[in-house]
Amino acid sequence: MPFANLKVPADTLKPESKKKLIDAVTDAYVDVYGERARATTLVLVEEVPDGGWGLGGDVLTAEMLGRS
Repeated sequence: MPFANLKVPADTLKPESKKKLIDAVTDAYVDVYGERARATTLVLVEEVPDGGWGLGGDVLTAEMLGRS
């Protein structure tokens, strides 16, 4: 079963954007594995709360990313 675990900043995607992302990732797996993979492809979109990211040892926040 193909599996993709996508982590995104919390509250940055609307439901229709999540659907579009899930569809695109599923289609990418189908492009590689063939149509048989569509029914078993699992895409998990996890929302990471503010401050739950780190890059180079620094905690990233919405303020730092210019989203506040």
